[in-house]
Amino acid sequence: MKTNPKKAFFALLLLACVLSVASCGKKSSSSNSYGNNGGGSGGTTGTSVSIVNFSFSSANLTITKGTTVTWKNNDGVTHTVTADDGSFDSGSIVPGSSYSHTFAAAGTFAYHCNIHNTMTAKVTVQ
Repeated sequence: MKTNPKKAFFALLLLACVLSVASCGKKSSSSNSYGNNGGGSGGTTGTSVSIVNFSFSSANLTITKGTTVTWKNNDGVTHTVTADDGSFDSGSIVPGSSYSHTFAAAGTFAYHCNIHNTMTAKVTVQ
């Protein structure tokens, strides 16, 4: 029996996609070594941003000062959450891990993924 290389490739690709989607619903308590990188305790309840399909789920997020935002990498590859102005940087966030940052000051904070430069978003802090 001869295996068609194209069919085998697409079968593996399909399997990888199915496994990636299946893992999106799983909860994970893991986080990268950077943890909560923002202001002190007593902040506002946090907000979550999902990293999936090479994008940030909330491209334009508006929050109040003191809110902690947690980015969860639900993709099958490593990403970063890096402020354009350098005010925060997650470092590498491996699949299934997360990064949190507390926004202590008002302003608009544009950010991107250092690995995938088409991934951009912003947080507006009021």
